[in-house]
Amino acid sequence: MTDMAAPPVVPADSRPDTCETDCTHPEAAARARQTVPDDRCVEDASALLKAVADPTRLRMLSALSAEELCVHDLALVAGVSESATSHQLRLLRAHRLVTSRKEGRTVYYRLADLHVTRLLENALDHARER
Repeated sequence: MTDMAAPPVVPADSRPDTCETDCTHPEAAARARQTVPDDRCVEDASALLKAVADPTRLRMLSALSAEELCVHDLALVAGVSESATSHQLRLLRAHRLVTSRKEGRTVYYRLADLHVTRLLENALDHARER
């Protein structure tokens, strides 16, 4: 009986992106296909992630994860003009990422729900992993 040497360990970043052999796994592909959402859901989720992907909007959302803020305060935190902040808030509202309430003449913004909070937490936690 001969000793079988373990295959060499290849660092993850130097592995090829394709299989070395022509192989298919129909059962695995069928199971995976069932988990893929319908086209409308994929498009909506993709648009939502694009909205979060902008650095200014991500700063604003991160600030709103701490507390409600008005446009003036958000502009200070994000380092952009109030006009630019209002423009970004319209987009964030359209994607249901933020909601607002009016108190007198001031409008306060906050994250829309726990899903948005978790999305931000997960994205930032993942980005911090190194």
